Amino acid sequence: MTQSGPIREGTSRGGPTWEGDPPPPDRRLGPRDWLRVLRRGLGLGLVTYGGLAFLLLVRGVEWPLYGARRPWTPHITQGVCRAAFTLLGIGYRVTGRPMAEIGAVVANHGSWLDIFSLNACQRVYFVSKAEVAGWPGIGWLARATGTVFIRRDPREARAQTALFEARIRAGHHLLFFPEGTSTDSRRVLPFKTTLFQAFYAHDLDKVMRIQPVTVIYRAPAGEDPRFYGWWGDMGFGPHLVKVLAQRRQGSVEIVFLAPLAVRDFPSRKELAAAAEAAVRAGIAQG
Repeated sequence: MTQSGPIREGTSRGGPTWEGDPPPPDRRLGPRDWLRVLRRGLGLGLVTYGGLAFLLLVRGVEWPLYGARRPWTPHITQGVCRAAFTLLGIGYRVTGRPMAEIGAVVANHGSWLDIFSLNACQRVYFVSKAEVAGWPGIGWLARATGTVFIRRDPREARAQTALFEARIRAGHHLLFFPEGTSTDSRRVLPFKTTLFQAFYAHDLDKVMRIQPVTVIYRAPAGEDPRFYGWWGDMGFGPHLVKVLAQRRQGSVEIVFLAPLAVRDFPSRKELAAAAEAAVRAGIAQG
C-alpha cells in the first residue's frame, strides 16, 4: 500500500484531500434499500445522540470531581461506537491490545468510520482540524468527547504543543492521523511529521510511547474494494446513505502494534518514519 494520486486543498471538507481514481457510480436504491437506510439511520441516530445526552449528564458530575481527567465518560463513547457496528451490521475485529503507558496513538485514515472503529476498542481523544468543530452534528459529538482541535498555522505551534502536553500529562491518549487526509482505505500515505514534534517538549520523550494502529476495511462481497473509503470530493451524506443501504456488510479490523518509545528516536522525522512503517506492516499482519 503506497501513495498514488495528488493531495489538494479541499473544498467541502475545509482541508487537504487525497484524490485517487474516482469511485464507481453509486447504484440506484430501491424501496427496500431506503427502508434499510431509515431503520439503520434512526437506530444509529438514537444511539449516538442518546449516548451524547447521557455523556453530557455524566460529564456534569465528572468535571467537578476530576477536572481534565475523564474516568467515566470514555466508557460511554466506547459503548456507543460498539453499538454502531451492531446496528450497521458491519463485522468488527480487534488484533492486539491498546497500550496502558502514557503516550499517543497514530493510525491510517480511510473513512469517517474510523472515528467509530478506533473509539470502540480503546479510550482515546482525537486530534482534529479546527474546521470539524463547526460541522453540524459531528462538531457537537467531537467537542463532547474531548477532541483536541488544531489549526494548521505555524504561529500556533507553541500553543498546540502546550495543549498536547497538558492533555498527555492528564493521562489522555491522543489519537491523530499523520497522513493529514482520508483515502480510499486501500493505502497508507506518507506521514507528516509536524505533530510528532510535540512529543519532544519538556522531557516528554523520556516517558512517552507512540502506538501505531492499522485500520483495515474489507468491502462487502461483490462490492468495490474501496467501498468504505471516503476521499476526494465525496460528500458525507451520500456516503453514509450508501453504507446504511448495504444489505450484506463487510468488516473492519483494528490491529494494535508494538508501542514505540519516543526516546529511541533522535527526531520527529525518525519517529514518524518508524510509525509509518509499523502501520504499513500492520496491513500484512491483518
